[in-house]
Amino acid sequence: MKKVQGHPFPLGVTVEEDRVNFSVSVPAGKECILSVYKAGEEDPAYTFDMKQKEGMGEIRFLALESVFPGEYEYAYRTGEKIWVDPFAKELTYTEDAKEKKNPLRRGRLVNRQYDWEGDRRLYLPYHEVIAYSLHIKGFTKHRSSGVKHKGTFRGVIEKIPYLKELGINQIQCMPVYEFAESAKGYTNYWGYGPGYFFAPKASYAAGNDAVAELKDMVKECHRAGIEVILEMPFDSEILPQTALECLRYYMLEYHVDGFLVNPYHVPWEMLQKDPLLKDGKILCKDDGFQNVMRRFLKGDEGMIDAVIWALRHCSREDGKCNYITSHNGFTLWDLVSYDGKHNEANGEKNQDGPDYNYSWNCGAEGPSRKKSVIQLRKNQVRNAFYLLLTAQGTPCLLSGDEFYNSQKGNNNVYCQDNELAWLNWGQLKTDASLFRYVKELIALRKAHSSIHREEAVRGIDRTACGIPDVSYHGENAWQVQNQVSSRQLGVLYCDEKEEDICFAAYNMHWLKHTFALPALTGGRKWYRVFYTCRKEQEEKLLEDQRTIELEERTVVFLVGK
Repeated sequence: MKKVQGHPFPLGVTVEEDRVNFSVSVPAGKECILSVYKAGEEDPAYTFDMKQKEGMGEIRFLALESVFPGEYEYAYRTGEKIWVDPFAKELTYTEDAKEKKNPLRRGRLVNRQYDWEGDRRLYLPYHEVIAYSLHIKGFTKHRSSGVKHKGTFRGVIEKIPYLKELGINQIQCMPVYEFAESAKGYTNYWGYGPGYFFAPKASYAAGNDAVAELKDMVKECHRAGIEVILEMPFDSEILPQTALECLRYYMLEYHVDGFLVNPYHVPWEMLQKDPLLKDGKILCKDDGFQNVMRRFLKGDEGMIDAVIWALRHCSREDGKCNYITSHNGFTLWDLVSYDGKHNEANGEKNQDGPDYNYSWNCGAEGPSRKKSVIQLRKNQVRNAFYLLLTAQGTPCLLSGDEFYNSQKGNNNVYCQDNELAWLNWGQLKTDASLFRYVKELIALRKAHSSIHREEAVRGIDRTACGIPDVSYHGENAWQVQNQVSSRQLGVLYCDEKEEDICFAAYNMHWLKHTFALPALTGGRKWYRVFYTCRKEQEEKLLEDQRTIELEERTVVFLVGK
């Protein structure tokens, strides 16, 4: 093994044709020793002093010849401290690290080839995406998941048929990179905070090759027509250039379709302008849609103008998906079952987690046996899915919401790597009615172009047909009731090019309301195709083509044909 002249960029380890380049950032005045180990051995086989005077700025670098990547691991040492390369592409664990959550050990020198079998990113248009947010481990770790490889990338692959049946064509994965599962005395289940952002998490692999298994997951998802979005929240110490380099690496090396980033750590606008990253999807979290729709759902006053904004929001313009629930906060079933958070299990005296959830327990806090309470809760869940899936922006479901998954009122399970946070699939086996409802609702969205247009709706007549692409109504046609006391809204969507005209009537009031229906032209008639107060849906011609009465806290969807 021979030391030769290296180069400062890219940072990390680069395996080249006849050499391996090492580049690392070290503060001025600090010692840096590169230790190279035979795979699995305790003591280094070779050490090299990376002197400051041989570097540039704070970058130390060198190259080694006669290195066979698969046979070696590496780490750095400063004084007595041995530390892992933050740019390592793959990491090795101590022998029992997977089970005992011990610290990571070393970087691994790898130069393996992977057969992508012609795979490429899917490039699904924003308006055609039905997204599904999941945690790689929690998605299948529960004993009820029914998969062989629980809590792993392969476990997700086993659930692809389920996702396809539901109608999902994009998964948004919480952090899949290496992070410490135990930090500052608590379990780090979500993976937020410092991490080795370039290396896939070894404990999410069923075998000993997390790199290959993450690639397998992406490839199999693509075969099924499902995009893969990686959540990359980074931490506050991340340098913008490092974030750019990391995201580019995952896009090129892992074929991922895009990223969900924290705009407070990495500017969304900067990523959108990157000549490579703009080829994929750059998304960012925003609570605007969530908070509006939660308040409307529970019957808050003064929400109509905000609901109009939320329904017409276009995700392609700002990278913000629509969601009513996410991992940070209540599940959908808990949203309609608890007025307040119940995070005592976290050990922080219920002081952690969001205080303002805009939730409503429907008359009883937590589990209830009252039929009236349970019926109301289930109806509210159906309403919530309707609000989400008939809005123009890209919808994102929280995994498990489609079968009433609960976290027992805990709205911050960041430290709960256990059955409280893992999806309990048993509820789906007990009652699949909500799954069928959501499946039908997703199919309804896909079937009607007017409720998921490529461009933002503008309230204008695009084709001179006499009807704008979107218009808003109250109990009287063409008149919006946006008074403070109003809790009802009618929305007429028209895509005349595709001959698709739909009317959505929302009544979030605790009283019945009658809506006057906009008159149709060309011999069309109104058909009711969806009604949230009913578990099973069927198409029915309206006897009265002028008005429709809505029960309290219900939504109806009409199609003109």
